[in-house]
Amino acid sequence: MSVEQKSIDTIRILSAEAIERAKSGHPGICMGAAPIGYELFAEHLNFNCHDPNWDNRDRFVLSAGHGSMLLYSLLHMFGYDVTKEDIINFRQLGSRTPGHPEYGKTAGVETSTGPLGQGLGNAVGLAVAEAHLAALFNRPGFPIVDHYTYVLTGDGCLEEGISYEASSFAGTQKLGKLILLYDNNDITIEGDINSTFSEDVATRFIAQGWQVLRVQDATNLYTLNNAITRAKAEKERPTIIICKTQIGYGSPLAGTADCHGAPLGEVNLQATKEKLGWTYPPFKVPEDVWEHCHAIAEEKAKKQDEWNKMFARYELAYPELAAKYKMFMKGIVPDWSDVQKRLPFFDKPEATRSCGGKVLNAIAQAMPNVMSGSADLGPSTKTEIKGEEYFSPEHREGCNIHFGVREHAMAAICNGIQLHGGLKAVCSTFFSFTDYMKAGIRMTALMNIPVLYVMTHDSIGVGEDGPTHQPMEQLISLRSIPNINVFRPCDGTETYAAFKCAFTDKCPTVIVESRQNLPAYDHTADGAERGAYVLSGCVGKPDVLLIASGSEIEPCMQAQRELADEGIKSKVISMVSMEKFEQQSREYRDFVIDRDVMARVCVEAASHYSWYRYSRDYGEVIAMTGFGVSGPAKQLFEHFGFTSSNIVNAAKKSMENVVLGRFSH
Repeated sequence: MSVEQKSIDTIRILSAEAIERAKSGHPGICMGAAPIGYELFAEHLNFNCHDPNWDNRDRFVLSAGHGSMLLYSLLHMFGYDVTKEDIINFRQLGSRTPGHPEYGKTAGVETSTGPLGQGLGNAVGLAVAEAHLAALFNRPGFPIVDHYTYVLTGDGCLEEGISYEASSFAGTQKLGKLILLYDNNDITIEGDINSTFSEDVATRFIAQGWQVLRVQDATNLYTLNNAITRAKAEKERPTIIICKTQIGYGSPLAGTADCHGAPLGEVNLQATKEKLGWTYPPFKVPEDVWEHCHAIAEEKAKKQDEWNKMFARYELAYPELAAKYKMFMKGIVPDWSDVQKRLPFFDKPEATRSCGGKVLNAIAQAMPNVMSGSADLGPSTKTEIKGEEYFSPEHREGCNIHFGVREHAMAAICNGIQLHGGLKAVCSTFFSFTDYMKAGIRMTALMNIPVLYVMTHDSIGVGEDGPTHQPMEQLISLRSIPNINVFRPCDGTETYAAFKCAFTDKCPTVIVESRQNLPAYDHTADGAERGAYVLSGCVGKPDVLLIASGSEIEPCMQAQRELADEGIKSKVISMVSMEKFEQQSREYRDFVIDRDVMARVCVEAASHYSWYRYSRDYGEVIAMTGFGVSGPAKQLFEHFGFTSSNIVNAAKKSMENVVLGRFSH
């Protein structure tokens, strides 16, 4: 047996043993796709196992994340910091080898995958970033940015709708350094794939502008090597290599759904070892395999040494460009005083989407590493960086992106752009359409990467377009995601504060902006940066608190004046971001929302569920409890009770609740 074949069998057995010990996992793909993984790592993937974050490494994304043990086995065998103990502790609490690959958890894992198709979208984003940075920094004789993105998918990934969106985008953009390895084993959890997925995949990808190659038998390393070599030679089109594999190869369950999502079982595992001639102890990598894979890894590590020497020459030839490259890769923190100088005074009524466009453009002048795009809505969301080209096959240096009407892929692609390093990803659409991109946003938060989502047309203020375009439950939906900050500013100053946080914080941010003009208020950005602040106070202790966000601040301001006319003291609190506010000290939160003032009114033209933590037992909530309707925006706000008179009545009712000890809800 050749050492190459023995290495492949090592991947199969290690994976099956780890899954058997964990009593859960997906051995089928690990065993069937083992030759693909081995050939890629051994012959084509450029990496440095001692420095997994080397800038110019090739990226490998396991979109079929349920096959995580395939990746962990490869990382272990090729010298990454994935130990035998890590393999043994697969899927155990606190281990570095979780059930699906997690970014930041395991050395060599480029992105968190598991929800099928997300990894393919991420890979497209990685390829976009590579092409963009190459256009900015490469010079003749100095290919500083020059690497491939490989992604392994299964049948399930290509069934997901996001795969069509992402693949269509990649083909249109001619991302020639993107290579998709399709593990075509014809099996899903429910059985034969033909019951659900009978289309001609090759024709589909040809239609989307891809090069299509076939490997009829993925156990043939020569054919695999030839296909990957041909894929790398194609510069104008991304490539899909359709690799015919057998799920669970080598086991008694091979070719059946029984080995997709469950351990082989001790009897079948032993039978597999006997068939493959495996006589080694559990979790043992044979010495010749260990030496073979490590020798390959050490040789590949020299690529970084060569790159470092080239970069040293690059610095001498292009010192300013080299310094800019380092700045991009380190991360740019803008001079905020300089950004403010570029901004107009926000002292007139203006839609916060318009304010956001001005702020983003001011920031982009100080942060040339921003890439911004929209789902075919740039003129409406105001997220185009003025004076800059759109990224395209003809203009790779373009920092604007036409994503097309592809919200789901847009989120995943932006995750890939951000994960690549060197760039800040921004994308936008109408707020109601975040439902299409929720899975991608959730992955952003899970990975804790600072993608910025700009969502405009934030409420019933959308008006005549009606309930299909009027977001109701989207705010509570995004607020419920851990590790993400959601801002809903009321004017230009708050919008600036939201963007400043988005470009400073390490976590993802959603900024929700209005379609319609909103008044400008006299305040600074400091309080908004802390999530909430007193926009308009009163002398002495207030009788009632009026708490709102966005467009509902104005009727609260009017209500404050009307209450004052009746001798009732109130203060208006702008709740720009609940998440940022909850990160503040107890002292600050008690200063903004007086703990001993129990009469409160919370107002927001969206779902009411977010607000009960602030209204508490005696407070009143004025919010949406159903969908909107079509009609002029001003009439809709009146129709649904977002008026100063309704807020005044609610304030009096809350004060009465306190006196009577009557719960409001």
